[in-house]
Amino acid sequence: MASSEWTRRITLGHADRALIETALRRGASRREILGWLSAGGMTLASGTAIIGSIGGALAQTPRKGGRIKVAGSAISPQDTVDPAKQSYSVDYARCSMFYNGLTYLDGSLTPQPELAETIEHDKAKVWTFKLRKGVTFHDGKPLTAADVVYSLNRHKDKATGSRANALAMQMEEIKATGPNEVQITLAAANADLPVILGTWHFYIVKEGTTEFKTAVGTGPYKVKEFTPGIRTIGVRNDGYWKPGRPYLDEIELIGIPDETARVNAMISGDVQLIAGINPRSIRLIEGSPGHKVFETKAGYYTDLIMRQDVDPVKNPDFQMAVKLLQNREEIRSAIFRNFAVVGNDQPIDPSNRYFCKEIPQRPFDPDKAKFHFQKSGIGNTAVPLYASTAAPGSIEMGVLLQEAAQKIGLNIDLRKVPPEGYWSNIWIKQPFAYGAINPRPSADILLTLFFKHDAAWNESKWKNDRFEQLLVAARSEADEAKRKQHYCDIQAIIKDHCGLGIPVFITLLDAHSAKLQGLSPVPLGNMMGNAFAEHVWLAA
Repeated sequence: MASSEWTRRITLGHADRALIETALRRGASRREILGWLSAGGMTLASGTAIIGSIGGALAQTPRKGGRIKVAGSAISPQDTVDPAKQSYSVDYARCSMFYNGLTYLDGSLTPQPELAETIEHDKAKVWTFKLRKGVTFHDGKPLTAADVVYSLNRHKDKATGSRANALAMQMEEIKATGPNEVQITLAAANADLPVILGTWHFYIVKEGTTEFKTAVGTGPYKVKEFTPGIRTIGVRNDGYWKPGRPYLDEIELIGIPDETARVNAMISGDVQLIAGINPRSIRLIEGSPGHKVFETKAGYYTDLIMRQDVDPVKNPDFQMAVKLLQNREEIRSAIFRNFAVVGNDQPIDPSNRYFCKEIPQRPFDPDKAKFHFQKSGIGNTAVPLYASTAAPGSIEMGVLLQEAAQKIGLNIDLRKVPPEGYWSNIWIKQPFAYGAINPRPSADILLTLFFKHDAAWNESKWKNDRFEQLLVAARSEADEAKRKQHYCDIQAIIKDHCGLGIPVFITLLDAHSAKLQGLSPVPLGNMMGNAFAEHVWLAA
């Protein structure tokens, strides 16, 4: 369109935003448009503001094409594309590229239909899911109810080794009630079922799949390469059932366990998105042109595990002494640079609607800790404590704990180990070690996965009958006040009797190239709850 025509139309429309947007899209320069606006009687300042506003909006308009490289915080020969066996964040990010669930969780952690088109229930015990039509797997096979039934039943089979077995066992019967309809009957009412089905482990696979050397799902990307312990490459699924998505041509996912190396890789341009940065790196990142920090507030924590089936850490007085030696305010300010909230040795964070603020805060109390330590009778016996950069802040927390312990006569042998293999060789296996727990979408899921006596991730091997009773009662309680009281009682029990120290809840921090657009916080984890793949694009 000639500039004279633009001048006429903008003058008549008093700088119609749509016309300016179209001109910018077609390559008109800022100078040209300012000239047209000036001819229409607009001041330079006003014209500049309008162009800036529209330009900012255009920068948020998704565009197709491009390739990015993404670095997670861990990598292992046990990397998997089997949704049932995922165990850490890079697994979740990988499987989110290739699969979908019946539901997904939005930015408020509210479940929304995904492969399910409609969801109905009878008193939260019998659930009916009608599937979307026209959805196909990467090999062209249509999605059917049989695929959903097979996928969900896998978690109940102990031979599968599903990390979500404890959650799945409440599904008493899973059956197809039509070619595109599935009915799930629970052992007891649970209003959280759509939330559970929106979590990473419950992605849908093809009926009969037993080998997972590759991933054939319904997700936004197809597997181009999957090499455990090295990298994963996904290419755009042009037949994806969500119109217009995904935007990128290709995503390469790697793991760089060392945080400094991750940051340097991004600043040098080798990668465009990194997960899990230390607050101490923020100044460096923000001082590097073309890079940004992405913040997500969530219930993420690094915890101190004291197994309740191994001496000497199973001693209740030893556990209490250690909990009292955690200087939570110093951990929050010095280690996490205030990107954290003080915790109280229980896993429900203050942003959760069931957080119990009435429970007294455990203080830093060396004198009381000394009393419990002496009562434990452990004496000068060295107690090995394992920490690693794999569990954010754990080495620094271990140093603070070791120093505080020396002052009361407790001999902690802090062993700093490499991040490679930490989750498979140290976590849960060693009796005194740090863990790191990603946020979960509901109190019930978190407690079921990590505190139920038969859960695969019961870190401290804890068993408490009263807790188990309250967990079931809270899950099926329709009265919100009564349900919250159940969760309040649970938090108090865990705080005083479980072998875990939870000093703070950590704000999740990622970093990325400023050209990478589309990120928005999802408080399930880093990088949009690890589901960034179908949402992001590269600005021109």
